[in-house]
Amino acid sequence: MANEHICPCTVGCPLQKAMNAIGGRWKMPILCSLSNDGATRYNDIKRKMGSISNTMLAKSLKELEEDGLVKRTEYMEVPIRVEYEITDSVRSLIPILTELAVWGNNLKNHNTESV
Repeated sequence: MANEHICPCTVGCPLQKAMNAIGGRWKMPILCSLSNDGATRYNDIKRKMGSISNTMLAKSLKELEEDGLVKRTEYMEVPIRVEYEITDSVRSLIPILTELAVWGNNLKNHNTESV
C-alpha cells in the first residue's frame, strides 16, 4: 500500500491539540469575553454567557486554566474574590482568531453566493 495517504492529523497533531483546547460551545465565547473585558469575576462571566449552566461554566474555566489559557486569581478578602483573565498565550492567539473570523465570514459569503 505505497499509495496509502496518512493524514498528519491522526497522531499527535498540534492543530488538533489547539482545536481541543479552544473548541466546544462555551470556550471561545468565554475567551472572547475575557479578552474584551479583562479580569472578570465568575458571576460577571456567567451573566455575559447567558444560558450557560454553573456546571458547564466551572468545567470550561477549569479546562481553560489547565490548558494555560486562563489565569485564575484568588484575593484573600472577605468574602474571597476570584477573577479570571486570559494568559499571554491567548493574547498571542487573538490575531490568529481575528484572521479565522475573516476567513469564516468569507466562507459564509461564498456559500451565500453559490445558492
